[in-house]
Amino acid sequence: MELDDLKQTWKQSEFKPDKNINIMELIHNKKYGPLAALKRTFVKEIKLMAVLPIIIMLCNLDNIGGVLRSIMFWSYIAFCAGLLLFAAFNYRIVSRMEAMDGMVISNLEQQIHILERRLKANLTAVRIAMLYFIVLTEVMPYFQHYRSLSLWHSVSPVARFSTYAILLIVQYFTSRKVYQRKFGEYLAYLKELVKEMS
Repeated sequence: MELDDLKQTWKQSEFKPDKNINIMELIHNKKYGPLAALKRTFVKEIKLMAVLPIIIMLCNLDNIGGVLRSIMFWSYIAFCAGLLLFAAFNYRIVSRMEAMDGMVISNLEQQIHILERRLKANLTAVRIAMLYFIVLTEVMPYFQHYRSLSLWHSVSPVARFSTYAILLIVQYFTSRKVYQRKFGEYLAYLKELVKEMS
């Protein structure tokens, strides 16, 4: 994993009087640096959120009119657009951090803190969106008829709400793990490097 490679490089480096310069080189490393890794993750997220709605439309070409009139589809478009914007703004922060070689430690710490806060807000927004889609799934059949939702609503309410509860619990723990793997490790490592500079 690239984070392990970066840590190994850091441990093998001999920090002399230019310790801070070496740490800044590690932070800004275009291949293994934590900023480069975060940028790659944000780019993947942007691409995925741009492509998913198109895939949904292509999979429903036989009923494209129904898809375009669906509250669920437009809610999903709004969800993807929100995640795309979050990723784009976070990408901008990381790019700014990467471009500013002469950043003072306090400024670097501030940017890391802003990025961390935004990523946690993103995580909360995804959980709220999950609740919204569950409510929408329950309410939508009263406004629009869909065969798949009719089948789902033919299942007993106990089974449906038990499934929702399980889904929310799984999503809660999975999203925390995904957050840690995609962002948390790199943010923690950035903090570690900044601490070494002080």
